[in-house]
Amino acid sequence: MQQKLGKWSLRFTEAPFILESSSVVGTKEADGPLGGLFDIVGKDDRFGQNTWEKAESSMQRDALTMALGKAHLDASDMDYVFAGDLLGQSMATTFGVENFRIPWFGVYGACSTCGESLSLAAAFVAAGYARHAVAVTSSHFGSAEKQFRFPNQYANQRPVSATWTVTGSAAFIVGSGAGGNETQTGCDNEWTGGDNADSISKKVQIEGITTGVVVDYGIKDAMNMGAAMAPAACELIVNHLSDFGRKASYYDRIVTGDLGSVGQKILIDLCRQKGVDISKNHEDCGMKMFDATNQNTGSGGSGCACSATVLSAYYLPKLRSGELKRILFVPTGALLSPVSFNEGESVPGIAHGVVLEAVM
Repeated sequence: MQQKLGKWSLRFTEAPFILESSSVVGTKEADGPLGGLFDIVGKDDRFGQNTWEKAESSMQRDALTMALGKAHLDASDMDYVFAGDLLGQSMATTFGVENFRIPWFGVYGACSTCGESLSLAAAFVAAGYARHAVAVTSSHFGSAEKQFRFPNQYANQRPVSATWTVTGSAAFIVGSGAGGNETQTGCDNEWTGGDNADSISKKVQIEGITTGVVVDYGIKDAMNMGAAMAPAACELIVNHLSDFGRKASYYDRIVTGDLGSVGQKILIDLCRQKGVDISKNHEDCGMKMFDATNQNTGSGGSGCACSATVLSAYYLPKLRSGELKRILFVPTGALLSPVSFNEGESVPGIAHGVVLEAVM
């Protein structure tokens, strides 16, 4: 059966499942509204390492180890790993996945990397190229600020439009059937289990995907990534609904990755201009992660780990419990390069869509 749908999308004939997932976060994330839901909370944001970059690799190892344990699978059972991060040459992922010896496709979609890696893992499983594939991503406030903005010691002022890079990692095991739910881990950080650890009943399938394109509205403000990403999210959502022949109301939630409060307003306005109203069912992972006022995180959370950890700890349990039936998951990314930005170029955006549905 034809799986290609319209110009931008795939609807899988044999939809793969997210068998298990795991979430690892730092201390600031654990102090936020979702703090009790994450699987692992680091004892500190160094995760036992002496650099931010090594800490990020450590989070990836913990996330992948825990996801495999929850699914009762070994690294040898994984046919491929699709993984990436924000750092140059995917440094955190290189050292994070190297010892698992799983064939690796390095993925870069900025903060949309979770959506891109999930899309590829699902496509490989649905096509029969893999029995099991795993999607992994991460980010770290310290390593991201150092690479993309200012040294942490500089203590620069942050405008309200700025977002706070999430320190965390998540891993998702994708396969053709449902896995177990018992949790085990071989990491040294604290396992919290999460408030939803014993409430999972339904399976979560990836019904289809919509792949985004680079959208550039000429934004040159590195402290307003929501404005850079919102146009890409709008185009993705509109293209997805057109390909699938659906209205926005078909989904219980349309969930973007890290637009924040500023980007959310822009997205809703842009979608309205295209005849699509998402104001009643749109949520943003960046706005879920932190209490922006009390935690001083500006517009909200950002980074690869923002959408990934919130999906794993918050949205997947709601799907499995039956509270939500279907969501359109739209991680968003600002394709910010320090080199091009310092040469006066704009910051384009990208978004990827993954249709997640709860089934018995």
